[in-house]
Amino acid sequence: MRALWMAVAVSLVGIPVVGQAASMRCGTGLVSDGASKSDVVAKCGEPVSKESRTESEEVKTRDGDTSTKRVVQKTFEEWTYNFGPNRLMQVVVFENGKLIEVKSTGYGR
Repeated sequence: MRALWMAVAVSLVGIPVVGQAASMRCGTGLVSDGASKSDVVAKCGEPVSKESRTESEEVKTRDGDTSTKRVVQKTFEEWTYNFGPNRLMQVVVFENGKLIEVKSTGYGR
């Protein structure tokens, strides 16, 4: 029996780990990957702070012998939610208006 458990444990090592989806619970509401900013405000209320930045990225495309370059603008916003001293603060990150990441920070005040 011990050999069976050892074989199971060894076989699990090779299984790829699936990335976690961005999600945050606000009371009875839940927001997750792809949520719009208005969805987040509707379920979680207004954040205590908002920061935004714009980044430019050069994208190359190739069509047969022709190669083209273009610059794509991406807007990122980070909203901070403070749920009080008994919960970690949450920073939600939007790319072009869609939720892409949720990060936990220190405890709120």
